[in-house]
Amino acid sequence: MANPNLYYDVIKRPLVTEKSTVLQDIRNQYTFEVADGATKNEIRKAVETLFDVAVEHVNVMNVPGKLKRILGRPGRTRQWRKAIVTLRQGDSIEIV
Repeated sequence: MANPNLYYDVIKRPLVTEKSTVLQDIRNQYTFEVADGATKNEIRKAVETLFDVAVEHVNVMNVPGKLKRILGRPGRTRQWRKAIVTLRQGDSIEIV
């Protein structure tokens, strides 16, 4: 078993939205915010190690920052990286 301390920097947090909750129920897919330089293999190893599940697929996308206005001044939110992880049938992750 790999050392879980190596993977806490790869997985930043789970994303809990209406869409991600539907994906959990229907397709057994879980959504995470991950580190900017994380690869699919690193994400797969991190999820398998931290949650003790088997991963079938990993889809990764870069989410661009959005234009916002704060006190009338234009600004931009940060860009981030999102991973959608498909688990093997029968496995699940308890997200609280």
